Amino acid sequence: MNKILLEVIPRDVPTLLSEVSYVKNNFSQISGINIPDLLRFETRSWVAASKIQNIFPNVIPHLRAIDFDLDHCDHIIEFLQKHNISSVVVIKGDPPTDMSRKVYQTTSTKLIKKLKKEMSSLKVYAAVDQYRSGIKDEFDYIEMKIDAGADGFLTQPFFDLRLIDIFTEKLRGKEVYIGISPVTNEKSQSYWESRNRAYFPKDFQLTMDWNVKFAKEVIGYCSQNDFNTYLMPIRINLEVYLSGIFK
Repeated sequence: MNKILLEVIPRDVPTLLSEVSYVKNNFSQISGINIPDLLRFETRSWVAASKIQNIFPNVIPHLRAIDFDLDHCDHIIEFLQKHNISSVVVIKGDPPTDMSRKVYQTTSTKLIKKLKKEMSSLKVYAAVDQYRSGIKDEFDYIEMKIDAGADGFLTQPFFDLRLIDIFTEKLRGKEVYIGISPVTNEKSQSYWESRNRAYFPKDFQLTMDWNVKFAKEVIGYCSQNDFNTYLMPIRINLEVYLSGIFK
């Protein structure tokens, strides 16, 4: 059964609760909520996750590896245990623009290994960035994360089924969530191309119709190939996007 995660931004707790409740009441296809850890917002991902657990028990906060000192990270482990948060996603994390905020030399693999050592029952997902470097380098990085104890993977958004096919060859047999993010304006496309080096196919269109159609194709592909889907509707009307996909 293809599972579908939805990313919800923790702008503030009341808005988060409202959005998550709306999704729970209207889209039974969504099996879990992902909470990114964005430093521009006051609420950290794991705190946000604890607030919506009674609505969506399957809530998965992102943890930025560079924010944690491996010798002094008991606080996050204790928080996850106290609030029965059963899954997390570990990402490396971008350095903060606020230079007063302390960061560490902790890598994703080191944090994955630490979390699995301290909480063996915790499901720890790792990130796949198919645009970060060459395919071989990313495949090697995936292997390192598996060796560190990663239980599964969430990918950056894909915009081309052919590229999904190439990457999923390496990921077969793992619990994998294939990322999809609607892009409907030139500024957003430019961001993905320049900042994340994303690839858009020639037939790509900056329309809701194209993005909804592509999401349906990816969900169908995942259902047929034993993968899952991860929806990231950034700066877009959630109701319009999800209704287009599921109704």
